[in-house]
Amino acid sequence: MKRKIAVAAALASVLTAAACSSSSTAGSSKQATLSTDGKGKTINVWLMQDAQKGWPGVVDAAKKQFTAETGANVNIQWQTWTNYSTKLDTALLSGNAPDALELGNTQTAKYIAANSFVDLTSVKDKFDNSSSWLDSLAASGQSADHTKTYAIPYYAGARIMIYRKDLFAAAGVTTPPTTLDELTADLTKVKAANSKVPNFSALYLPGKNWYTAVSFGAGTYGVNNVIAKSDGSKFTGTLTDPTFIQGIQTWDTLQKNFSSGGTTVDETTQDALMAKGNIAAIIGNGWEVGSVTDPKTGDPSLASKLGTIAVPGTTAGQPTPAFLGGSDLAVPTHAANPGLGAEFLRIFTNTAQQTALAKFAIPNNKTLLPTYEAVSDVNKAAGAAANGKTWFIPNSQFWSQASDEVALQTAFSAIAAGGDPTAALTTAQTTIIGDLNGG
Repeated sequence: MKRKIAVAAALASVLTAAACSSSSTAGSSKQATLSTDGKGKTINVWLMQDAQKGWPGVVDAAKKQFTAETGANVNIQWQTWTNYSTKLDTALLSGNAPDALELGNTQTAKYIAANSFVDLTSVKDKFDNSSSWLDSLAASGQSADHTKTYAIPYYAGARIMIYRKDLFAAAGVTTPPTTLDELTADLTKVKAANSKVPNFSALYLPGKNWYTAVSFGAGTYGVNNVIAKSDGSKFTGTLTDPTFIQGIQTWDTLQKNFSSGGTTVDETTQDALMAKGNIAAIIGNGWEVGSVTDPKTGDPSLASKLGTIAVPGTTAGQPTPAFLGGSDLAVPTHAANPGLGAEFLRIFTNTAQQTALAKFAIPNNKTLLPTYEAVSDVNKAAGAAANGKTWFIPNSQFWSQASDEVALQTAFSAIAAGGDPTAALTTAQTTIIGDLNGG
């Protein structure tokens, strides 16, 4: 762990030095401006190929509007997620950063801590629908204490419940559950109706799927400060808060009563397993419907038999909080044209562009969720999840997939196998807080 902390701290230090201009105070980021003075200029923007393949028309419309309003041209440089962090680090360190860029919302904290992005707080209200940005997607672009905004929400993804409508109907369940109590009652019926099916799971909950497990804890604890909270200088843990533990016990009860096996595995194989026919429901991303029914790796005959809903919560209409993955947009501190870069992001995320984007992905704000939900039943479920309470990992450059996520996987695997929730989460919390505080 200490080696990982040392490497992260060193990178943050180097990036900070590269990001701070000669006229700025050391350790602070430039304040944003929005510029329309672009005659004769060309800005460089890094976007992922997801947009190139999925919604190129949105990008083209934003480029056209930007050029009309500023006189500047836009050079889109399409990126892939593979080794993207390394490429971005290199660009920032060499002073060759683009004028605006996209990055995954779990990557953002490192660059915020290193003062690598322009502080957009002062112009946030100039961005359409900023008052209704998706809670957790917006949080991913903020400082650790959530007082400043350095990255703009772009689009999101949310986990939902994917279930076999035919198996539920055969068990006498024809109306989707709207609360956890109803879900438990329905799963009990589905389990009983399939008691002779080997290794049957009415709801498959693999022990290492920490995203789903934490969601149940967030349902009683609250959206903010899930896993850990910061006062601006130090993190303290919330995994052992009694209300969080209460939610985890709900997850544990569902796992033990309705999930067969899987206590030591994660969710990566659940789509293929569901396609085999002995799983009635899973919790996963909306795109996993296509994976379950894939002709090569799944069972296409299930296409008409799958239903989707937001994971029910304790109260009808209030789903269990979902983790929001997705992308953010930012302006590097040493961009050649930071004002124009910020202006492009403003246009790229305006109501017109986000309305068009909503046909393909969850938009960055709650105002436009109905447009997204109208496209399909899967979108309706994911939109309901995104519109409810959501959560995100702690905003820290020291959050580690190799350390902190493994600590959570280990804890929930132990709980699923019969371990004490408080003891397992105490161990995980010790690792996580040690990391987050740079220890």
